[in-house]
Amino acid sequence: MRLRDKAVVITGAASGIGKAAAIRMAEEGASVLLCDINTKEGELTAEHIQENGGTALFMETDVTDEDSVQQSIQYAYKQWGAINILFNNAGVGGHEKKLHEVAAEEWDQVINTNLKGVFLGIKYVVPYMLEKGKGTIINTSSVLGFKGKKRTGPYNAAKGGLVTLTKNSALEYGRYGIRVNSIGPGVIDTPIVDEWRKDEKKWQIISSANALGRIGKPEEVAEAVLFLASDEASFITGETLMVDGGGLTF
Repeated sequence: MRLRDKAVVITGAASGIGKAAAIRMAEEGASVLLCDINTKEGELTAEHIQENGGTALFMETDVTDEDSVQQSIQYAYKQWGAINILFNNAGVGGHEKKLHEVAAEEWDQVINTNLKGVFLGIKYVVPYMLEKGKGTIINTSSVLGFKGKKRTGPYNAAKGGLVTLTKNSALEYGRYGIRVNSIGPGVIDTPIVDEWRKDEKKWQIISSANALGRIGKPEEVAEAVLFLASDEASFITGETLMVDGGGLTF
């Protein structure tokens, strides 16, 4: 098993990419703490993992709240005596608007969830990783962290910021045995694209706007996360692995 005896914390783990990654990592032997504001779905996912022979716990976590993030990280450490892997995955899409139409509160919600939440995860997990002299952090960016898209300014800004934050973190902690990478999903079949589906004409374009001509599955992204978390990626840090079906080439 590729993650045997590893302790993992995953934010945004109740659905989509986070859920798929939690299930996949548990299959590979990891003990997983699922963190999310969606208590019902998070607990159901943890139960699913347990029923299939894996080790998983759930803790309600708001990544925009510093105390909530700190408490979840501490809880995982108390349970397993280490945190080997952190997957900063929680995120929101926001409403499609031109920048001058975006309320400051909307901007703050997207930035605080998608960018500040990652900072808080790094801030509170790194001391435990420094203690062990190793660790792996993976952040969820996006294809929209690399190119613009109309009416998604806050989201683009947050995901673009994550790309650079990943590089900064890799530089700061690499010599202490901590690797930091990110993934760049394209259009993936998760709740974050539900709003796009409502416009049938637009969805036909969005859902095929990549080299493969289809949307991705959460399980496909989970495989990329698993690779970056594993020892197979031991000499990879500061990078963003695109999982976008060739979206950047389109």
